[in-house]
Amino acid sequence: MRRAALLALLLCAAPAAADSGLPPAALAYTQLPDAAQEAKAKALMETVRCVVCQGQSIADSDADMAGDMRAMIRQRIAAGETPAQIRKWLIARYGDYITYDPPLSAVTLPLWLAPLVLLGLGAWIARASFRRRRRTNE
Repeated sequence: MRRAALLALLLCAAPAAADSGLPPAALAYTQLPDAAQEAKAKALMETVRCVVCQGQSIADSDADMAGDMRAMIRQRIAAGETPAQIRKWLIARYGDYITYDPPLSAVTLPLWLAPLVLLGLGAWIARASFRRRRRTNE
């Protein structure tokens, strides 16, 4: 019984030990001094998906990786790169998934076709169900 309690305690303490303990990246939460550059950086951050959270943009995510990505975007904007150049670099590094609007290609074709196929399948099932009900009512 003591071993089970000790094991349970260790399992509960494991997530606390998983914290990296590293400070966030230098520009993760620091805004750029130039308001126009910061606006460009924020606009780009809103359109880049967090690779850890996957449901949030890096602007909204508290993940360490998102903080590092925010810092990298701010550094590149401050260095004079355009948001389009930074987006291109991010896609080359992390893939099309990092954008909320992946381009139509052979790899992303299922993402674009799946909703249409599922909608058609649902309409076909509903039609068959209504036909069956009409036949039983007659």
